[in-house]
Amino acid sequence: MKIATYNVNGVNGRLPVLLRWLEESRPDIVCLQELKAPQEKFPEQAIRDAGYNAIWHGQKSWNGVAILARNREIKEVIRVLPGDPEDEHSRYIEAIVDGIRVGCLYLPNGNPAPGPKLEYKMRWFERLTTHAAELLQSGEPVVLTGDYNVMPTDLDVYKPERWVEDALFRPEVRKAFKTLVDQGWTDALRKLYPDQKIYTFWDYFRNAYGRDAGLRIDHFLLSPQLDKRLLAAGVDKNVRGWEKTSDHAPVWIELADTNK
Repeated sequence: MKIATYNVNGVNGRLPVLLRWLEESRPDIVCLQELKAPQEKFPEQAIRDAGYNAIWHGQKSWNGVAILARNREIKEVIRVLPGDPEDEHSRYIEAIVDGIRVGCLYLPNGNPAPGPKLEYKMRWFERLTTHAAELLQSGEPVVLTGDYNVMPTDLDVYKPERWVEDALFRPEVRKAFKTLVDQGWTDALRKLYPDQKIYTFWDYFRNAYGRDAGLRIDHFLLSPQLDKRLLAAGVDKNVRGWEKTSDHAPVWIELADTNK
């Protein structure tokens, strides 16, 4: 089974790119972030024509998350991260597909920092960590994937010294990510490539993609039940070079079937 995550940076504006990538890569499950579309404007028919069922939680102008499944049923569980009934951001959706619980997330950016946006990010992180602990305790196979807006270590950022005060790299943010992972999750890409420079995002400015001046902020966290099924992982970096593409590249993992 191939599972992918992709911050599309506008699902309608980037729809040709998304459809081309779906056709070429043919992942079984896809988590999308930053739809930037209200609920009624999600391109459901185009996605269905591409062979995918979909659930989504849209939001006008900003945020938005979706889970797609190729020729598979999607059973939605929740579409809001528990812990704050007043949080109206569309940043989390969770479903069961083929016996796997899939959490698709778009963690807040947090800039400018320090300030209210960083405080919101840290509160959101706390809610995610609490929910993630409950998911681990369930004993189910779980994947938590998406745009975490965190570079966990110096290896995950081009010229780390330039990012020390940024909300994606501040010590308290990296500590929060480590606390989450240390519950018992596996960072899939780092398990397979512990010392390799891997990026998933390249800014549109200063020829960042051409210079490979990137960040690794899109992550796959796997529960122990999926960790032992992990076969491969990677980044479809070439997609970042396509015309009118997102500033993120798709990230994917492959899991062994349960009967193997």
